[in-house]
Amino acid sequence: MTTLSLRLKEKLLLPLEAEVLSPDILKKLPEEEIRVLPVHQGNRRYRLSDFFEVAGEKSSCLEIQGNLAQVKWIGRGMTDGSIVIQGNAGMHLGAEMAGGSITVYGNASDWLGAEMAGGLIRIQGDAGGQVGAAYRGSRKGMRNGTILIDGTAGIEVGMRMRRGLICIGGKVGDFAGLQMLGGTIFLCSSAGIRTGAWMSRGTIVALEPLKLLPTFHYACTYKPLFMGLLLNQLRDLGVSFPERDLSGQVRRYVGDTSGLGKGEILICRSQEPEARSQN
Repeated sequence: MTTLSLRLKEKLLLPLEAEVLSPDILKKLPEEEIRVLPVHQGNRRYRLSDFFEVAGEKSSCLEIQGNLAQVKWIGRGMTDGSIVIQGNAGMHLGAEMAGGSITVYGNASDWLGAEMAGGLIRIQGDAGGQVGAAYRGSRKGMRNGTILIDGTAGIEVGMRMRRGLICIGGKVGDFAGLQMLGGTIFLCSSAGIRTGAWMSRGTIVALEPLKLLPTFHYACTYKPLFMGLLLNQLRDLGVSFPERDLSGQVRRYVGDTSGLGKGEILICRSQEPEARSQN
């Protein structure tokens, strides 16, 4: 399959809104029409070719090169195809996407995969806050799909998520799983404070000990049957884990009992209940 290539001409000093960078739009257009697609910087409207060199046409496979940290809304609402970014990506990457894949060989900014409904996002570097989260005022965050982040992530990962899988290799900021309604968050490293605050349902798996809120209560130590399936799924997606046995027993905590209290946090390393609480 042919690939449509775009290269950022020069470093951007101001944010650029470029929702047109989506396979759903570009797979239908010849090169001359792609060049004149509208993008916005502040209150001014420009053509895509004012900022990008374009090579190719009518393809659902996009390769974008350059430091796109100031380019917002890439892949918004996409339903199929693929986007490969050779560099950093800006805010709202893959927001509301329903299918296809996005791969970033660099870092991503805030609101990565916000309210996504399907597809796969893979970040080789770090991500900002609100990964897979609900926008302010919205009741529903991530509804389905998979987000894999090799590096760190910021605050409020998976806020109000309902379904899907988020896996983060590095450290995560405060309030991971905030008001979580379902789905799975897999934490390979440490997390900030108030993990799972006000979560109603869903599962947070942590390979490292966490400082849990006092509204999470120790339930049991057991070997969950689904853990092997989850680990195999992640390995098939190219996720690597620390070299230790992850197939053993885990400590299960339930909460947040300040709300519905049907969520769970599974901790794969030994953690004593009396040493876990935080304010």
